Amino acid sequence: MTERRRSHERALEQAVSRALRDNLVPLQRTADELQQAYADLVAACASSRPSNALPAMLRAQTAASALAAGLSVLSNFVAVALKPRDEAGSDEESRASVTAAEPEEQPAPEPEAPEPEWAPVGQELSTEIPLDATVVEPSVVPEPVAETPPFDVASLPTDLQELHRRANRVAKVAMQDIKLLRPKDVRLGRENKDICARLRSDLDKARKEYDRRFRAIQDHPVDYFRHWMVEILGEGDPEALGEYPYPPAALRH
Repeated sequence: MTERRRSHERALEQAVSRALRDNLVPLQRTADELQQAYADLVAACASSRPSNALPAMLRAQTAASALAAGLSVLSNFVAVALKPRDEAGSDEESRASVTAAEPEEQPAPEPEAPEPEWAPVGQELSTEIPLDATVVEPSVVPEPVAETPPFDVASLPTDLQELHRRANRVAKVAMQDIKLLRPKDVRLGRENKDICARLRSDLDKARKEYDRRFRAIQDHPVDYFRHWMVEILGEGDPEALGEYPYPPAALRH
């Protein structure tokens, strides 16, 4: 039993090591993005317009948060996966001893079958159905309709999952930049429910860059660009966008 446990622990440690190695590349990418954002921030600080530093500061903040979140998840994973199992073993042994000490339960006596009712001699049992009795017709159960399973990013390969994560972050930062650089137009667009028309030039530039970088996932049924447009520019109101000019990839093709 001890040898089996040691073999299991060695296999678990190898699995944890593989998981750590697989996550080194995403962490390196996030660290590179943080370094690039910091370099842009340093360059923006030399500008005569302080507002030029805001986009770089937001990108640096987003990259730092993503890096901290990734490291936190990995550290929790390692701590939980490599937790000693002595407590679990002692719990199993205590449960086994308690089970052995408990007396065996006696099977409950089976209920006796009720005796059949017999009609008196010369009188037959009535088999007629009363006129006021309710006849229950068998209900027809409709066949279940097959539903399309929801789109799950976690079921995709690792490279596509990374693309989804980056697309979500890039779309969010783009909307934050537009809100910071054109706050008056964003407010008027939200009040008049014509954000897409009022900010079309800035949105077209951001959307062109978004499509160029994430062409591989355009056919997937998720639009991070519209999601963050609603949340940041429209403050959660989809109607504030007006006519959305970027249809899904399936309609564009």
